[in-house]
Amino acid sequence: MPRDYVKDPAEIYRQSFATIEAEARLDALPAPLRAVVRRMIHACGMTDLVDDLAWYDDPVAAARRAIGGAPILTDAQMVASGIIRGRFPNTEIVCVIAEDVVAETANRLGTTRSAAAVELWRGRLQGAIVAIGNAPTALFHLLDLIEAGGPRPAAVFAFPVGFVGAVESKQALIDANLGIPYLTLRGRRGGSAIAAAAINGLADAIPGVEA
Repeated sequence: MPRDYVKDPAEIYRQSFATIEAEARLDALPAPLRAVVRRMIHACGMTDLVDDLAWYDDPVAAARRAIGGAPILTDAQMVASGIIRGRFPNTEIVCVIAEDVVAETANRLGTTRSAAAVELWRGRLQGAIVAIGNAPTALFHLLDLIEAGGPRPAAVFAFPVGFVGAVESKQALIDANLGIPYLTLRGRRGGSAIAAAAINGLADAIPGVEA
């Protein structure tokens, strides 16, 4: 016999988001963040994500103001690929990790290709939206660059994942007090899907109004 399961896409979404609303403590968040975090939870299935979130100011409003006039800079092709481009038709989505100059820059700086890619953002970083979903070294290098007087992005969505440097890089962002709006996730969890979902959620979120 055919298996009985939900096949209607709209119903799948409805049940998924109803479950998130029931299980996640979204009401503990500022209203502008809720639509973004809802998307993040939907991407990973972890309703306890709320407990590990950290943010400064209003990264959603800051990012939405930048959309259309500034690029979205991503550390990994998986982040760039996960962003629904139709939601941001006038916004350039940038990932330079595969460019030949990245490897050359990494060798010159003695660092990872992910950090070298951030170095190559310099000309586009001022006022941009940053989405990091993979490499702790990318976030560390971004912090070093900004603290050295480099360009300042409009907002940072930082979700490095893993066991070496992920916890520390996100805590460094929290501790840096850069005055730049950000959203991050304490601990080891993160990843490209969560970072892309956070950006996609910007299209759902209206500042000051729960989506």
